[in-house]
Amino acid sequence: MTKKVSDTEFKLQRAGAVALATIDNGEDWQKPTFLGRAALESLAAVLDALEAGDFAALVLTGKPFVFCAGADINEFPGITRERALEGSRAGHELFGRLRALPFPTVAAINGVCLGGGLELALHCTARTVATAVRHIGFPEVFLGLIPGWGGTQVAPQLIGPEAAITAIVSNPLRQNRLLDGRRASELGLADRLLEPPELVDESIAFALELAANGGLERAEPDWAGLEGLLRKARSQVDDAVHGAAPAPYRALELIEGAASWSLEDGYRAEEEAIADLLPGPQAQASIYSFDLVERRAKREPGRPDAEPRPVRKVGIVGAGLMATQLATLFLRRLEVPVVLRDVEQGIVDRALTTIHGELDGAAARERVTEDRARFLASIVSGSTGYDGFAGCDLVLEAVVEEIDVKRRVFGELREVVQPGCVLATNTSALSVAEMGADVGMHFFNPVALMPLVEVVRTPATEDGQLATAFEVAKGLRKRPVLVADAPAFVVNRVLTRMTTVVLDALEHGNTVEEVDDALLALGLPMAPSVLLALVTPRVADHVLHTLHEAYPDRFPLSPTLANFAAGSDEIVVAEHRPRTAQDIRVAALEAVADEVKCLLEEGVVASAQDVDTCLLLGAGWPFFLGGITKHLDQSGVSERLFGRPLADG
Repeated sequence: MTKKVSDTEFKLQRAGAVALATIDNGEDWQKPTFLGRAALESLAAVLDALEAGDFAALVLTGKPFVFCAGADINEFPGITRERALEGSRAGHELFGRLRALPFPTVAAINGVCLGGGLELALHCTARTVATAVRHIGFPEVFLGLIPGWGGTQVAPQLIGPEAAITAIVSNPLRQNRLLDGRRASELGLADRLLEPPELVDESIAFALELAANGGLERAEPDWAGLEGLLRKARSQVDDAVHGAAPAPYRALELIEGAASWSLEDGYRAEEEAIADLLPGPQAQASIYSFDLVERRAKREPGRPDAEPRPVRKVGIVGAGLMATQLATLFLRRLEVPVVLRDVEQGIVDRALTTIHGELDGAAARERVTEDRARFLASIVSGSTGYDGFAGCDLVLEAVVEEIDVKRRVFGELREVVQPGCVLATNTSALSVAEMGADVGMHFFNPVALMPLVEVVRTPATEDGQLATAFEVAKGLRKRPVLVADAPAFVVNRVLTRMTTVVLDALEHGNTVEEVDDALLALGLPMAPSVLLALVTPRVADHVLHTLHEAYPDRFPLSPTLANFAAGSDEIVVAEHRPRTAQDIRVAALEAVADEVKCLLEEGVVASAQDVDTCLLLGAGWPFFLGGITKHLDQSGVSERLFGRPLADG
């Protein structure tokens, strides 16, 4: 095999009687080390040397800020069952050899340690971890897989089944929640928590201590109550994926088996699970999703080459819930002065009180220092006028969704702001051009958690304005996706099209519970009724009216939604002709497929990848649906409706 510059290698050197192996790919921290075929070949060569050498112990660590980020996902697309089985077996063989070395081994976890990298560390005698490490965990279930190099077997034996379920199943299903060094140490994944400058030296001393003492004694895992733990975990998995993805259920089976299987039997069971799951539709769709979110979106497709304008002060028009969240985000991430404006001073004062409370809470959780929290609180202000807006470089409008109100706001702003100030709107559905804004920046609720910003370009948007919106979104640690100035853009348009199917089912005699269950079976993050309550019926009805004006055939108005928006819970049944759950699901998928096709034909986005990225990051749709176009292709909906696939890759 020809070695590429970025191939991961295991580099072996001697530190006295201790072997020191470093996982490195010759790149900086922005390109983590992964375990592909070349890396496993390098590990095999190092194991040969270790088995033949006269070492007293081994310390295994990574390059600066990265221990190992896991298996090389680039080798997964289109993989066969046989190749998946072979890959899992190869990892088991090598990690088993590491585990069987005739001297103590210590994994010194100095940075990112994920998936196969964590499994590698767990096959060592012991582990140390630096206090600065923030990303440790098993993301496999999040990607439609299971840890396939021994993780489901060695983790329960080390930390017990309850903690193993948390790390392997529960955390990945909570939007891939990861552990930091302290939490990993508390769970028992690491034996010593060390400060970063001393990590390697202290780990070498620890390894020699283990060699002198003949190893490390640990308490046996507590398997009592396993049946109850599994029952509770399966119930939580049902709530999360509703049976739509097999990986978390398979992971629980493997953890259960670890209580009685030999390690070799556990390895074989993992290999069979990987062979079943990795070529399967959920894992393949998840790999596509991962590439969109972690690679493509970070490249910011559609961003112009123009220089972004510097943003040293931000104005926010509005001081309601959304505006308050936005102001807090701008303060925390950009650390520039923020000025708010609303029509009543009481609204502004409540917003400022909320922002100060958020900053105090961040200081209490040690997310910022108390001095930094006080400083940030000192640079946010607000009033009922435009005092302070003259010096803003960016103003974001977040007032009521009425075009006349927004048009008036932007007219007033243009009389106040300095030349070159970028005027943006957070509208969820209205025309950016018609209201007089330069660019749209549509954030999603809750602002602190949802990563997407739909960056809306109008025919009049200048490249510098657009580049500024992209740069600000990046500074806020969001993922911008470029969309055209079309009604409801992408996420709200797709969700509203699905909502028309929901409302139609209700108005033909289906119950709310029947419709919720029908769509939850797709694995969506929340039931339609819960989503409607979160968005609020008033906002949903406003978006539906906006889309009805533009596309009356596809977005019929709903008397039921109008009732909900007015505060009534009355469902207007036009005809009692309820559908089966399967019929509702098919109708919803076909409606979404048709709307995605329309978005592409109208040029609202450049590709289906943009639609998928928006649904993954703005609606929280699961990776195992591939946004949605992969699932539409895999399930045959695209072929049935259009005679071709929708997904781009």
